[in-house]
Amino acid sequence: MTMKSLGRHLIIELFHCDRAILNDQKTLENYLLEAVRLSGATTIQPFFHHFSPHGISGIILIAESHFAVHTWPEYGYCALDIFTCGEQIKAQEALVFLRGKLGAGTVSTMEIKRGILDLPQSEIRHKPDQGS
Repeated sequence: MTMKSLGRHLIIELFHCDRAILNDQKTLENYLLEAVRLSGATTIQPFFHHFSPHGISGIILIAESHFAVHTWPEYGYCALDIFTCGEQIKAQEALVFLRGKLGAGTVSTMEIKRGILDLPQSEIRHKPDQGS
């Protein structure tokens, strides 16, 4: 029996980013929304918060899970999570886009398989059957 996961979670650290962008809530939100679109995911709802004196945290709930971001402009650092269910989402395309837009000099990525189930592939469903 083959082990199959429900989703994959990319834990991404971006260093030496453009500090102004990391502290610009509207621009950051627009970039994240575009990254979701490029990945092929379905946006449900974005929520972003700007901290005082600086830093932003945000999440975009997607039908396939979420994109989340936390910034430390004073260090040029951004923590990004891309958690998606299924095999159709192009998370790597979203990451390439965001790395460029944020001007990241260095990127570290770790991938974690989530929901590893000891079931046959035919029994793994990321969304309920429409007729059920």
